[in-house]
Amino acid sequence: MSDGQTTPHIIDGGLHVDSRGTVTFVNNFDFKGVDRFYTIRAHRSHEPRGWRGHRVEHKWFTVLQGTVLLAVVKPDDWTLPASNLHVERFILSEAKPQILCVPAGHATGSMALSENAILLVFSSGTIEHAKKDNYLFPLDTWKIDSE
Repeated sequence: MSDGQTTPHIIDGGLHVDSRGTVTFVNNFDFKGVDRFYTIRAHRSHEPRGWRGHRVEHKWFTVLQGTVLLAVVKPDDWTLPASNLHVERFILSEAKPQILCVPAGHATGSMALSENAILLVFSSGTIEHAKKDNYLFPLDTWKIDSE
């Protein structure tokens, strides 16, 4: 992982607004370790998406448009994990530029909190490698939202 941390954490960014428009940035993000990226746009807000885990692959998430809830859990077993594990929740918004860093060994779920939200995801490893490090868990294994 680019910063060596082993727990999910936020890298804060900022924004600059003037008469020409808005510039958003996360200058402390190091792209070292990023091999590919993709975007996720939900068809409907408040519809959970998840759970997908990776034992080796790292993920970095940022929101390009709208607001998204991201939930992160560290499975205790990659075949049949406990359902009572601690789930960390992060709300990312275009209004507050941030990157959520999720190290290897975690599973994530997400939910768009606004219509037309767009989540940008950076990943370590090639798509060929990702196919071998892809763990899907039923949506009801853990709760994505806290309600």
